[in-house]
Amino acid sequence: MIIGTAGHIDHGKTTLVKALTGIDADRLPEEKARGISIELGYAFLDVPRLTGAAARIGFIDVPGHERLVHTMLAGATGIDLALLLVAADDGVMPQTREHLAVLCLLGLARGVVAITKCDHVDAARVDAVRQDIAALLAGTAFAGSPVVAVSAPTGAGLPELKALLFAAAHEAADRVAAPAAFRLAIDRAFTLSGAGTVVTGSVHRGAVRVGDELLLVPSPVDRRVRVRSLHAQNQSAERAMAGERCALALAGIAREDIARGQWLCAPDVACSTERIDVELTLWRGEERPMRSGTSVHVHLGACDVMGTVAVLEAPNGSTTLGPGEAGRVQLVLREPVGAWHGDRVVLRDASASRTLAGGRVLDANAPARYRRTPQRLAMLNALSLPTPEARLAGLLAASPTGIDLTRWTRAEGRHSGVPSTADCPAETLFGHDAASAWALGTAHRQALDALLRDKLAAFHAQHPDELGPDTARLRRLVAPRLADALWRALLAQQIASGVLLQRGAQVHLPEHGVRLSAVDQRIAQKVMPALEAGAFDPPWVRDLVASARESEVLLRTVMARLAQRGELHQVVTDLYYPARTMTRLAQLAREIARRDGEVKAAAFRDATGLGRKRAIQLLEYFDKVGLLRRVQESHRLRTDTVLFTETASEAA
Repeated sequence: MIIGTAGHIDHGKTTLVKALTGIDADRLPEEKARGISIELGYAFLDVPRLTGAAARIGFIDVPGHERLVHTMLAGATGIDLALLLVAADDGVMPQTREHLAVLCLLGLARGVVAITKCDHVDAARVDAVRQDIAALLAGTAFAGSPVVAVSAPTGAGLPELKALLFAAAHEAADRVAAPAAFRLAIDRAFTLSGAGTVVTGSVHRGAVRVGDELLLVPSPVDRRVRVRSLHAQNQSAERAMAGERCALALAGIAREDIARGQWLCAPDVACSTERIDVELTLWRGEERPMRSGTSVHVHLGACDVMGTVAVLEAPNGSTTLGPGEAGRVQLVLREPVGAWHGDRVVLRDASASRTLAGGRVLDANAPARYRRTPQRLAMLNALSLPTPEARLAGLLAASPTGIDLTRWTRAEGRHSGVPSTADCPAETLFGHDAASAWALGTAHRQALDALLRDKLAAFHAQHPDELGPDTARLRRLVAPRLADALWRALLAQQIASGVLLQRGAQVHLPEHGVRLSAVDQRIAQKVMPALEAGAFDPPWVRDLVASARESEVLLRTVMARLAQRGELHQVVTDLYYPARTMTRLAQLAREIARRDGEVKAAAFRDATGLGRKRAIQLLEYFDKVGLLRRVQESHRLRTDTVLFTETASEAA
């Protein structure tokens, strides 16, 4: 468990921590010379064992000076319990109030109050300070917190205070944390002889072991590091977990490449952002409302970055947040930060002179456009739900174009990977591509099923002489904003169930088909053998006109009808390939993709024996119909496509 001290300057935070632990948390010469904390200090206290493994409390001793509240915030975001100090001689002071505001806005609800320097005053004064503290805490999450009068020099009250802290530590040890990937907020980085680059911070989620690979975020380049050794709660260990202070010795990075405010995290949840949607509460002590356009200091993890507030939703339809009110805002940041769902955020004014508001991250991948639409607000409602399962179900219900499960899992900081079919509502549609997994909710999927059939029926009515649109054209008609992976999954399910039929790249309803006349059949019988005999280099239409001795206009019409029926594939103008030949070419493309991981024009040219120009034309056709996808100068196989396979032939 991590305990953070809080309170006004010179109210005895460092002295009390030393009396409890025997450790002087002031480590800098200037701190000792001035008698105040300037940087975060750390100390540790062993907890008497009840059952199981021994526990250790970590203390974060934060500065109390008003100009160093940003340093206090760097440590406060990782604490489990607040130890609020009020000196008996001074009583409640300005930084006492601001530190309390910070703790409340961070969402902390567990705390203990220590009245320090009780040896300086009489009992009446201590009672008066108790009453002031009760009034200060009234109406906050800390109302009713235990209050202990202590004196560090004499030791008075320390046994009672320790007992309260030990009880809280045992309670924390009994709680089972939800499975999550490792994340550590870096608040210090230095070089240590014999260890190399070392970072320290509070472990927010998950666990880490010696030898693990981690990623530094945010970072302009991929910064992967390996954990060479670690200390947890100031002891050498093989493993550290959430709720502990941790020091990691890192291999693969220099001290100069690390800064306070960055995160070390498991690679599969690494993400950074410049826009976050937040559920925000304006501190009740503020005099003015918060409006869109307000410039603020954003404190998240151990970082402090400037940003601008955009109010998305406020009580009673207002465009501003009043004192004590909660609403949804978007924070537009000047620099990228690491952020995940549920992370706590504190805002201070542009001059960093006072604390304004606090809340929690709802969406670390916030959109720049359509951020106030009813659909977007419904998604934020879903993201406000208490459990990952409820949030996922809510998002599926609110998003007509589906959600990227890979991105959602990363933003949630989940270590268990992409949700499976068992984690989603029944009849959820799943789609996959090379980078992501997608899901579409049941109601939206059923609506798309109906729309797909309606659009095809309308197309058949308008174009009775065509077999049907190709898959790319049909997508533009039905669901242009739907993820490609979901569109292909939707189409495949409809074809597999017999609701739709596909011949070549064309899709049609079962009751619709292009029929050939007797003349069409006669001409087809003339040209098809020549096209088949041409193998990978079939004759052009002009050559077929000469050999078939038919009207050029009539022959072009028949060729187009055969293409509409899926018996021919028009790669470019006047160049048609029979379906069986295209299947053989597609098989070659698949073999190259499995061997090389991609299909390049040169490799396809060599495999087919064609010229480079024709090879490129064929690969571009495969891109168009959905067998391949263009990636820079090469082509990647769409692994979930059934085009030009036995499955596709059976469907046709």
